[in-house]
Amino acid sequence: MTRGESRRVLALLLVATVFVGLIRMLLDRDPLAGGLGLAWPDAQWRAFRMTATATALLTGAMLGVAGMLLQAALRNPLASPSVLGVSSGAGLGVMAALFASYHLGVGAPPWSVPALAGAATAVLVVVLLGRRHGWPDPVSTILAGVIVATMCGAGMVLLQGLVPDGLRGRFLAWALGTVPELVPRGAIPAMAALLGVGALWSWINHGRLDALLLDHASAEAIGARPGPARLGCLVLAGILTAVTVAICGPLGFVGLVAPHVARLMVGPAHRTLLPATLLCGAMLVCGADVLRQAIDLGSGRLPVGVLTTLGGGPLFLWLLRRGAGSDWRGGRDVASM
Repeated sequence: MTRGESRRVLALLLVATVFVGLIRMLLDRDPLAGGLGLAWPDAQWRAFRMTATATALLTGAMLGVAGMLLQAALRNPLASPSVLGVSSGAGLGVMAALFASYHLGVGAPPWSVPALAGAATAVLVVVLLGRRHGWPDPVSTILAGVIVATMCGAGMVLLQGLVPDGLRGRFLAWALGTVPELVPRGAIPAMAALLGVGALWSWINHGRLDALLLDHASAEAIGARPGPARLGCLVLAGILTAVTVAICGPLGFVGLVAPHVARLMVGPAHRTLLPATLLCGAMLVCGADVLRQAIDLGSGRLPVGVLTTLGGGPLFLWLLRRGAGSDWRGGRDVASM
């Protein structure tokens, strides 16, 4: 794909993302009649709509970038944020906080605090266990992530049996994933800043990310220093995912599907893959939140995490059938960087 064609695709993705965000702002449901309409929200609701829209766009973009970094670092097209055990670690942190607050008789802290602590701990453990010769090894890191995620999942199940049904229900609602209309003060600027740091680092190191898709010896031969680059990818992906899980809970398939959709549209070179993935991730989560607002089951709205999983799973299978992942490493693009 030529540079001009890539720019046109990125421009179309940007327009589509802005359009989806605008629909989320305008979508309105009459509480009495139940009908859907498009209208600029009243002043009393505007802040809630703006918060939900910004949170959805930022969350999707952060998960997309995290998935792209992991797929490059681990040289695995199936890598996603869940491979680091981030979601399970965050869930265990939240469940442990609920368990402690119940048995100690004290108020539970904001869920974002134990979720962020649990997710960060899981990432740290996985990165440390996955080291070989001082740097993270792709295969060892994946195996460590699977084990840590499984153990954290077992810990959650154990703690769920030790708390009342009410607390268990609140936890399960969070674990299904949501886009909140109220977030902690300063959360959105912090998310935007972290996304900016992750995107800037990825942009500066786009050549090294391309080189990571080669085997270790070839990457070292061209001076890409794969060890430090891989560590940077894992740390950044872990931080980006941990923050999104702390705010929204786990949202399945976004970090897996967004890089693949972007790769199908602009190719594997990270110079263009980065902005395309960012926009695809933002559009996926915000679009899922739009669908959530539009679907009325009579008993409440569906969790966003359910929609991202129900939509992302079949989409990924379709991409797999098309063979989109068969040449995902893009050797010719890497060789010409």
